[in-house]
Amino acid sequence: MKFLADWLPLVAFFVLYKTVDIYAATAGAIVISLLMIALMRWRGLPIDKMQWISLGLIVVFGGATLFLQDERFIKAKPSLLYLLFGLVLIVPQLLKRVHLIEKLMAGRIELPAHAWRLLNTAWALFFFAMAALNAWVATAFSTDIWVDFKVFGTLGLTLAFVVAQAVYMGRFMKSESEPEPDKSSKP
Repeated sequence: MKFLADWLPLVAFFVLYKTVDIYAATAGAIVISLLMIALMRWRGLPIDKMQWISLGLIVVFGGATLFLQDERFIKAKPSLLYLLFGLVLIVPQLLKRVHLIEKLMAGRIELPAHAWRLLNTAWALFFFAMAALNAWVATAFSTDIWVDFKVFGTLGLTLAFVVAQAVYMGRFMKSESEPEPDKSSKP
């Protein structure tokens, strides 16, 4: 359900933009986002903080787009969301030496502390770069290009980054064929 809640508004935005216009796409994304969160609450499913923040941003910036008939607001929303993601990751690391990526992946993967720090920093920098890239595409290119970038460009860049992170984390994985060191024998 979380997957659907995250992707259905984007798909609706894309289809409505291509078939109607930016304002219908924005309205559709708002409505579907609200319906998905309502459905998740009704079914008693957990809704994480970032989903609430994303909902708030789409309602506020999408609402401003519709009310003012100015597409700049909806174009700014992804940059603000990426900026927020980056800050959420980097601020705890800088202030408390807490790596939220490690907490998010708790128990699923084991990495040394320096690897978690690098992974957390890499994700924060990735989000900052995506915020800047979205802002650039939104201001330097047409709305058609921005919509295609928002849907396909960000997805492709994110997938490439995830693959790079998986390769990095793979360096620290133990294969099942590696024998565990024998702790019972003493030298």
